[in-house]
Amino acid sequence: MKLDDDIHNYYEHLVLEQIERLGLNKSQTEDYLADLCCLALNQIPPRYIRYEVDMSFYLPQSEKKQMEMNAINAVKHGMSYLDNKPKTDA
Repeated sequence: MKLDDDIHNYYEHLVLEQIERLGLNKSQTEDYLADLCCLALNQIPPRYIRYEVDMSFYLPQSEKKQMEMNAINAVKHGMSYLDNKPKTDA
């Protein structure tokens, strides 16, 4: 078994979904998106799964909605940080 192929954090899917919903994948750089993903995912406790179907069939709807809200809020906070941090000259 290779852990990196078999197991992943379900929040990764939700964060990427929110980024696409906001259209950030079309308007922001890859560096911005990578930083945003890291910032958002570090705010949320991981929820590891093997198969997407596990979440669809075994997760109560109320918990799924809460997870979606967690991802929305984490992306919002990450964007706020990135958009308001002082620019430095490299």
